[in-house]
Amino acid sequence: MPQATVHLLRHGEVHNPDGVLYGRLPEFHLSELGQEMARTLAEHFSRRAAGGARITYLAASPLDRAQETARPTSDALKLQIHTDERIIEAENYFEGMKVTKAELRRPKHWPRLVNPLRPSWGEPYKNQASRVMEAVQDARLRAIELAAGDFGTEGPEAIMVSHQLPIWATRLSAEGKPLWHDPRKRECTLTSITSLVFDDAGTLLRVQYSEPAASLLPGASSTPGA
Repeated sequence: MPQATVHLLRHGEVHNPDGVLYGRLPEFHLSELGQEMARTLAEHFSRRAAGGARITYLAASPLDRAQETARPTSDALKLQIHTDERIIEAENYFEGMKVTKAELRRPKHWPRLVNPLRPSWGEPYKNQASRVMEAVQDARLRAIELAAGDFGTEGPEAIMVSHQLPIWATRLSAEGKPLWHDPRKRECTLTSITSLVFDDAGTLLRVQYSEPAASLLPGASSTPGA
């Protein structure tokens, strides 16, 4: 059986004029630029499918921005969007706040800042990586199942639309690196693709990274979700 690949796709730019950390809050939708990013990714996957890629499964976090990013690809590839709670944004104490240096200096927040290795302000990195990788393995199996009877030369592929921090924690874990990190150094831009390539037994062979919408990134707002 050909190798299977699961693409972790980060959502597009979000309309967030107040610059708050939106986390898991509802009603944070893609901006006009974010919608263009989503269409660009749909075109990217459509070209790959026309070239022989067997993309058989599509899932997204339940949050609005992930569902909206998945929709153009769903329409282009005629794939149902499966909602997977396991790839949702990380929990975060600061959700809904505008996180500035002045805000962080307020004593009431200090107990949440004592352990950046966990981190103490939100969901542990290891928990994020664990739940996302569980979802990835299920998506891998589903993609293989849906590709049954299609004897193309390319391995089956799944797309999962998620969020920067869970994707980055999963990548660090997959590469055997420490999960603690500087958020400013995450390699996971808006609508970037972190691809996990597996062998027949479900063992990770390699991680690949690409930015099909790189031309749309200059000037884009990227207030982190967590």
